[in-house]
Amino acid sequence: MNFKYTFLGLLFLTSLTPILSQQQDTGKTIQLTDVEILITKEKPNILRLTDIQETSIFSGKKNEVIVLENSQADLSSNNARQIFAKVPGISVWENDGSGIQTSIASRGLSPNRSWEFNMRQNGYDIAAEAFGYPESYYTPPTEAVSKIEIVRGAASLQYGTQFGGLVNYVIKKGDTSKPIVVESSQTKGSYGLFNSYNAVGGTYKKLSYYTYFHHRSANGWRMNSQYNTNTAYASMNYAINSKCNIGFEYTHMNFESQQPGGLNDALLLSNTLQSNRSRNWLTAPWNVAALTFDYQLNEDEKLSMKVFGTMAERNSVGFTKSILVADTFNSKINSFNPRQVDRENYTNIGTELRYLKSYQLLNQKSTLAIGVRVYKGDTKRLQNGIGTVGSNLDINITSFTNGKAWGRDLNFRTNNFAVFAENLFKIGKALSVTPGVRYENIFSTSKGYINPNSDGTIKPTNQQRHVFLMGLGAEYQTSSTTNVYANYSQSFRPVTFSELTPSATSDIIDPNLKDAKGFNLDGGFRGSIKNYLNFDIGGFYLLYDNRIGVISQNNVAFKTNIGTSVSKGIESFVEFNPLKIFSQNSKVGYLTFFVSYAYVDAKYTQWNNPAIENDASKSIKNKRVENAPQNIARYGLTYNFKTLVATFQLNKVSDVFTDAANTIAENNIATIGKIKGYQVMDLNLSYAFSHQYMLKAGVNNLTNEVYATRRSGGYPGPGLLPGIGRNFYVTFGIKI
Repeated sequence: MNFKYTFLGLLFLTSLTPILSQQQDTGKTIQLTDVEILITKEKPNILRLTDIQETSIFSGKKNEVIVLENSQADLSSNNARQIFAKVPGISVWENDGSGIQTSIASRGLSPNRSWEFNMRQNGYDIAAEAFGYPESYYTPPTEAVSKIEIVRGAASLQYGTQFGGLVNYVIKKGDTSKPIVVESSQTKGSYGLFNSYNAVGGTYKKLSYYTYFHHRSANGWRMNSQYNTNTAYASMNYAINSKCNIGFEYTHMNFESQQPGGLNDALLLSNTLQSNRSRNWLTAPWNVAALTFDYQLNEDEKLSMKVFGTMAERNSVGFTKSILVADTFNSKINSFNPRQVDRENYTNIGTELRYLKSYQLLNQKSTLAIGVRVYKGDTKRLQNGIGTVGSNLDINITSFTNGKAWGRDLNFRTNNFAVFAENLFKIGKALSVTPGVRYENIFSTSKGYINPNSDGTIKPTNQQRHVFLMGLGAEYQTSSTTNVYANYSQSFRPVTFSELTPSATSDIIDPNLKDAKGFNLDGGFRGSIKNYLNFDIGGFYLLYDNRIGVISQNNVAFKTNIGTSVSKGIESFVEFNPLKIFSQNSKVGYLTFFVSYAYVDAKYTQWNNPAIENDASKSIKNKRVENAPQNIARYGLTYNFKTLVATFQLNKVSDVFTDAANTIAENNIATIGKIKGYQVMDLNLSYAFSHQYMLKAGVNNLTNEVYATRRSGGYPGPGLLPGIGRNFYVTFGIKI
């Protein structure tokens, strides 16, 4: 497998030779000159969005921009704890060492496939379904990403749903000064890791382009955890004139990932590498395309439009019983037990039109941003199919019940129309205030059956919602490089498809089930002092109302809105380079320290369960929100000397509860119970030479810490899912 993709990468580069040497119409030969190396030295890799960027307003909003070309993180495995290290409060589930899916959250929210964030690539959706199933099975390879933009809950007005805010992966673009630039990096690492990234881009006359092919595969750190992923991307942008630009982008990703299953606490401590499941697989073919249009009407007016669509799948096959049930040979059928097959198909299409206008008001330049979004999503969910008795990735169905192939067959559709407006008002030279409003019209339908018997058909449902959100931000410039900011923004999270579906025929869904609603409030002091100090120190308050859960009512499971949670705390980041106070041209190099720390007090403040309202011992009021560590601290030390860079990072995360009742001891199937805190150390080294070449190496989990970040009740468990042990990697890169 490694030789195959090495050959493909070399073939990709070799095929460019005729292009590099060919004569253009002018009769001149393209001359290749040295270009900037892959890693830029002594430049910050954490920045902030400007007040106005393209057709969006970010004044007064807490945000961060991670510049990947300046990052020392292990990009070959999409190592999230390193990539997001300087974004305070980012909680990461680290059970998947493949880097295929990134599971992150902040402010006490759940990291499950980043579903509390609005996940985008180049400004358009990449999740499975924006409203009913906002999980992200696709994450772009970070070698292809130029920067990651993160906006906390204040993004809800301009970008819509989710309490967490916005995460936008911005893919690299073609070099604007050269017709062709080739980039390639090859990585070898522990446990059979092979990572290959190959890209070509450039600009010829009015056409700019960028395309890449990425492959990553490994045997996996644990037993039964091999994976194989391939991603291809192509973009073209054509400048019709100096004011108008059109573009097209297409991404295809597919992976095959073996799921080793969960462990209990004793198994984790005795041998973290072991696995009780050898026949579980997950695959998710993903296709995303977008048409873009940008028009600069004049120096004060901009117009942008994106038309995007997703055609994707999520398929799994495996033995999904609890950890107590061994997946062993069944002598009665002289074979292994049949596996369960689940399949989902997502077909989504949407468009967003945005307009920005600057104008004079009271002798100050103010800015208006308005936008319209139209979206349609279609999800087909097929579950509980009887699959093969084999051990490979095979999603064929082998048996039928009452003439039906699936134990559950559901179809969900969502139509959405939204409009927003924000206006940045300048008051004097230092103060700006940005009020905003958003309106969402969501119409969702569901139909199908939850078991193949005659009583399994659910009543088709239609639900219409009208949601109004408001917000207000403010920013005061204390100097040319520092400011005080504050923001209040309402948020909401629509009822998801799984919450609309009864788990069993006898279960009851509350007909008055409401979307989760609440708000984010944050503020702080941020900026930089010359080029030796970079900081952002602030606090936040997040109210999450109408949380959905299940209570027992007349001996029947009743799914309804059961409570409210509040998260409040501190998010702080400081980066300091002491030598730059005295010299901008140190002969001994530079030493940079950073601290990224968040304190998160996430607790339930209300629990609407009439079955226990008179029993204080069972109430969860004032108990901690599940999967919300109170302390997330990351410390880093980077040494730069000419083109040599060395970075050490320490990650410390406190313990978490995995259920709302704050159960300490694990249950017998290891799906709930407290997870202890942990600390992980990483070391990365890089060296650039001959202007075009880069060598990078690192050790992840330097001390081989035994730890876990989550428990799972289903895929990819069930059970306690361990983090990845000590592993090494070496990367060689070239850019010509």
